[in-house]
Amino acid sequence: MLSDKVKTATRKAYNNLAEAIPNFVRRKEQNYLVAEIAKTLAGTYNKQRRIVVVQAGTGTGKSLAYALGALPLALAQGKKVCISTATVALQEQLVNKDLPLLQRHSGLEFRFGLAKGRQRYVCLSKLELLAGEVPDNQQALWESKPAEGDVALLKRLHQAYHEGQWDGEVDSVPEPVPDHLWSQIASDKHSCNRQLAAHRDCPFHKSREKMDSWDVLIVNHSLLLADLELGGGKILPDPDSMYYVLDEAHHLPQVARDFSAASATVKGSVEALGKLEKLAHKLARELASDKAAITASELSEDVDALSEQLGQLQSFCDSNAFLFDNADRRHRFEGGVLPPVLVTLAENLGGTSKGALKRLSKLQQMLMEAIKEGDLKGHKAEPMVADLGFALQRLENQNALWQMLARPVPENGAPQARWMDKLEGKREDYLFSASPIEIGFMLEEMLWTKAAGVALLSATLMALGNFDHYRHQVGLRADDGTRFINLPSPFNYQDNATLFLPKMPVEPTHDGFGDALNQKIPQLLEEEMASLVLFTSYRQMESVAESLRRFKRLPVLVQGEAPRQELIREHKARVDAGKPSILFGTGSFSEGLDLPGDYLTNLIITRLPFAVPTSPVDQAHAEYIKAKGGNPFLQLAVPDAAKKLVQACGRLLRNEQDYGRITILDRRLVSKQYGTALLNSLPPYRRHIEH
Repeated sequence: MLSDKVKTATRKAYNNLAEAIPNFVRRKEQNYLVAEIAKTLAGTYNKQRRIVVVQAGTGTGKSLAYALGALPLALAQGKKVCISTATVALQEQLVNKDLPLLQRHSGLEFRFGLAKGRQRYVCLSKLELLAGEVPDNQQALWESKPAEGDVALLKRLHQAYHEGQWDGEVDSVPEPVPDHLWSQIASDKHSCNRQLAAHRDCPFHKSREKMDSWDVLIVNHSLLLADLELGGGKILPDPDSMYYVLDEAHHLPQVARDFSAASATVKGSVEALGKLEKLAHKLARELASDKAAITASELSEDVDALSEQLGQLQSFCDSNAFLFDNADRRHRFEGGVLPPVLVTLAENLGGTSKGALKRLSKLQQMLMEAIKEGDLKGHKAEPMVADLGFALQRLENQNALWQMLARPVPENGAPQARWMDKLEGKREDYLFSASPIEIGFMLEEMLWTKAAGVALLSATLMALGNFDHYRHQVGLRADDGTRFINLPSPFNYQDNATLFLPKMPVEPTHDGFGDALNQKIPQLLEEEMASLVLFTSYRQMESVAESLRRFKRLPVLVQGEAPRQELIREHKARVDAGKPSILFGTGSFSEGLDLPGDYLTNLIITRLPFAVPTSPVDQAHAEYIKAKGGNPFLQLAVPDAAKKLVQACGRLLRNEQDYGRITILDRRLVSKQYGTALLNSLPPYRRHIEH
């Protein structure tokens, strides 16, 4: 239950903010949200299931509401608040604006910080080695021959860190570092050993020490899932000691699915095993013990067995070349069912790689003990620790894939999506991949049952007027004690925006739709100062942009022709100068793009955002629904398009004073049965439909 002390602290904090912030608007929706989050997390509604799912429309003031709903309660109970987001933009808003505001004016005493994954920090030991500070060991550590300038760049980074000009985070590097190079110097859990001098000043561990003092941790969904997969409490504090707030929660199903996928190439795996065998013998020599020699010898046998099994996998692919005889050079296994020969190979690879991992971990333990006892000196130990870290990571990735592929297809429940790609280019290879289709059961096990309490929030969680689609995606049920709240936006949609559906000669499925856009869009841009046109296809966007430039001489800012921030800056500068500006974008401009006031008054959506199931995971999901007698289009495509359409329309009104027109050029909204449901899922704009 919510104590009077917590209620008073929450009310006082809210009133303090209202008084301190100029033009603060007290919104009943925001007040209600504060109270509902606090009551849910306190167990007022259900002591066992402290979960609330909230769709809160734009302008509700979500971030302030969830901070005030969770923080006073957490402080009173000695718990922490973990705010997880999907985008860097929201993290920056929380760190640089919302939480400092709360800290200054609410009267609540708390500390907060942004927690990042280990890979976001440099490993000083690796940096030192690869920058050539230990010349004898430098070349052995490189996964491939360093490019010209790589070593010089690492030397500059090494110097910048030790001169206090860089804190060791990838986001603050003094000059750009290519991804392949960063992966070589990034911190990783396997090669991190604080007994070595170079690891004692580690940027990652420094950040973790700071984290212990924070009351509010800001993370992204991927880091949250990484901690939960390890059982929780390994990277972040224990789940039962934290109240989780998942903002931008509509991204959670996709992030969780991507996070749980695994893949590995055949030849790449064989090469990694060759390096592993050399490393095992080198470790045995340095450790100079019978135990190490026996373990290295057993590991060598595992490597030989794995290499032979991967050779059989290669032979299977080579002798079934017809499977890749398509535009994607890909073969997806229908229903997740592998042919018997691949099932046997996956089982063998899974069993052997598991044994190899066990032995490699044993060698790592021996190495750490030797370092601790002083039997191995730092200059010899450090390159081996780093090498061992790389080897363990690669072997873990391989093992995860083979274990997934070896798992039997479930009689009840969704199968995995399983597929293989033929990679062509400098060197041919085969890439095997597996991914879960549905991840609700995983979230139930890892988070819903372990957390002290969870609030999930977004402006777009409902589809077609209910939470059913989202509930199924994340493994929640209507009858499990979870609360579901729909809070409408306080905006005056009726007076501030018009939804316009003009007559169109053809629908988007017709070949002539591109020509129809070239005719209609210029008319809709006339006398408009700030326009955004959203497309579902890059090709169509570029075609219309070319037509407008050539025949209408219109200055169009097109996504992809310059960085996003540069396009937005240019757009705003034109509007500020009193010149018309037209932005063209695709799906990524439908979300997270903030153009308030006069920066956007004319929004044009060319077609409904139906996703074509081109990814093997989406294809497998559609196949699974069909096999159960369902309709993938109605169960997946329509709810997904409904959410995306709401997001796209949400670009127009960003605050209560905004105004303008939304034009949708897809007549399926009125010609198809599902169109009515999509139309009714939008906010109550004033409508103008041409017949």
